[in-house]
Amino acid sequence: MDELVTLSLPLAAGLLLGAMFFGGLWWTVQKGVSAKNPALWFFGSLLLRMSIALAGFYFVSGGHWDRMLVCLFGFVTARIMVKRLAGPPVERPNSPVKEIGHAPES
Repeated sequence: MDELVTLSLPLAAGLLLGAMFFGGLWWTVQKGVSAKNPALWFFGSLLLRMSIALAGFYFVSGGHWDRMLVCLFGFVTARIMVKRLAGPPVERPNSPVKEIGHAPES
């Protein structure tokens, strides 16, 4: 019973880390597609989200592989939850996309 309580905290931390990571990714995509410099948005977001996630995994695990595994399970579970909450991708039929020309046949 004591082990169940001990592993519930890494699960909650994994859920929180995953929600921050994938929620931040969703937010970055929403803001980055209309930004003047989207590469800066995506790269900065990647560095920040990755740093938070890796530091969180390091501190949660405390050198124990079982805590790391439970935290990872919570992280992946949060990915599924954020994906469902974000909904299906929105199609934008009027977006300015140029078709790539085909190579001429010889």
